[in-house]
Amino acid sequence: MVKEVEKFKPEDNKFKERIKAKNALEGYIFIVKAIPNDPKFKEKIEEADRKVIEEISKVAVDWLDNNQSAEKKEFEYQQKNFEKLFNPILTKIYQRAGMSRAMTSSGDASAASGPTVKKNY
Repeated sequence: MVKEVEKFKPEDNKFKERIKAKNALEGYIFIVKAIPNDPKFKEKIEEADRKVIEEISKVAVDWLDNNQSAEKKEFEYQQKNFEKLFNPILTKIYQRAGMSRAMTSSGDASAASGPTVKKNY
C-alpha cells in the first residue's frame, strides 16, 4: 500500500497544484467581479469601467466554465492575462477612492482596506 501511495504521489501533487491554480483564478475573477457592487467603490467607478469589468468578468467566467480540466499553466496564464486587463481599471478605482493601492500580478496589495486576492501557492 505504501508503494502504491508513493507511485501516485507525483500525480496527486500535480492535481493539487492544478486545483490551486484554478481556485486562484476563480477567486480573483469573483473578487474583481464584485468590486462594482462594493459600497466602498460603487460611487467611484465610471460607467465605462463598470461595463469593462462586467464584460471581462463574463469572458473570464465563460473561460473557466469551458476549461474546468485545463492544466495549471493554462490557469496561471489566464490569470495573468485577466490581471493585465483589470489592473489599470482597479488602479483608477482605488485612486478615486483615495487609496494608495495597486494590485500586482502577484496579487499583492499595499492598502489596508478593500478587496484582496490571496494566492495559496
